[in-house]
Order: sequence, then C-alpha cells, then structure tokens
Amino acid sequence: MWLLILGLAAAYFAPFFRSRRTSTTWPVWRAVLFGLGLVCLLLATQSRAVTVTQASMALYMGRLMVLAELVPPLLVLGLPLHLKLSQSSWPGRALGFILDPWVALALWSAIIIFWNVPAGFNASIVTNTAGALLPALYLIGGMLVWTVVLRPLPGIQGRSMGNRGWFGLLSSLPMMAVAAVWLYSPSVLYSPYVGALCLWNLTPLQNQAISGWIMALAGLPTMSLAFVQLFAWLIELADSGTQPPSAT
Repeated sequence: MWLLILGLAAAYFAPFFRSRRTSTTWPVWRAVLFGLGLVCLLLATQSRAVTVTQASMALYMGRLMVLAELVPPLLVLGLPLHLKLSQSSWPGRALGFILDPWVALALWSAIIIFWNVPAGFNASIVTNTAGALLPALYLIGGMLVWTVVLRPLPGIQGRSMGNRGWFGLLSSLPMMAVAAVWLYSPSVLYSPYVGALCLWNLTPLQNQAISGWIMALAGLPTMSLAFVQLFAWLIELADSGTQPPSAT
C-alpha cells in the first residue's frame, strides 16, 4: 500500500509542478484535494485501527467507508480538467466500458452484497488475504461510483445529468439496505464478533448497530448529490420545453 500511495503521489504531483511553472490551468485546490485523498487512504489502511478489526466492527466499517465514500471523491475531484482520453484508444474503450453506469452499478452491488453476507464478511475478518482484498474492493467500487457521478472524463463519459442522478440514487440503495439489516437485526450476524470483547465496552450487538449507522450516514452524500442531479435534470427538461422558438 505504501508503494501504491507513493506511486500515485509521484504520478500526480510531478506533472502538477511542471504544469504550474508554465501555466495555471491546473488549480492548486485540485492538488490539495488529491493530496487529502492520499492522506485518508494512508490513514485508513496503515493506521493502528487496522490492528483492532476483531475488536470493533464499527471501527472496521468506518475504515471501509472512508475508502469507499471519502477517498474516491477527493481523488476524482483532484483530477485536472485537461486530462483527456480518446474513445478510440484502448484505455478509452476499457474505461468507457467499466464506467458505463449499468456496469459500474453491477460491480458495486456485487461488492456490497457479497462481502456483507456472513460468509464473505467473516472471511474478511479472520483471513489475511480476504482482509486485504475487501478494503481494496471497497476502494475500487467507490472509485467507479464517484467517477460516474462526478464525470471527470467527459470525452469517454457521455451520460447526461439525469442518467448520473438515477445511477447515484440506485448505487446508494445496496448500502442503505445492508445498513438497515444491521440496525434492526435482533442478533449478531457475523460469527467472529459473537462473544467478542469489543472496544469502549460496547456489546457486539451495539457494535453492529453502530456499524449500520456509519454505513447509512456514509451513503448520504451520494444520495444527496443524486437528488441534486435529478432535480437539475428535471429543471433542464422543463426549461427546454418552455423556451419560445427562435425567430427565422
């Protein structure tokens, strides 16, 4: 993870400083957001919180939500506007397919649903391989969702505001459904936490309920932005239907 973060920082900030010497087309605030995203990624994957996963489901879920709902928008908003890809190039074709709203929604839903059923979630807690894989998948899934919603690559992302609004709304539903199950479940759903000694003198059931609140609150920004995009799309449709015809 350290190598990944250092590689991302070098790939971003080296051209950023070169660009700032000759022009101001690459705003400083974008670099600041990208740097904050890398710092949050570092804290979520390399801090002491990683070592107490089995003692706090809430802390574990907080880390995953940072990776899925905080790091991705910071990194996406940090991308420069002059970054362009051609639809005819193979990176453009590949990203155009992956960033199709329906493809991104299917991948994100699969990550959320599979890794929150007891078998998948239990494996992420007790095995090293799955424990590293789950945060990575949440990060990748969050990047897909926020890239579709924020549309930083208009050359290969041809969807309208309404399409992105519906996508954002639908993509938030799997997380809200899982959060509701955790909030209202009368028993602990994941075997590694049954009878576990949790941090802050919480019971495993309280820990699970708090995790539900964390997931629900983390999904609110995406849902709120989706509603804004949908309202903007509806206003655009209404304006297009009421404008007088141009004089000939």
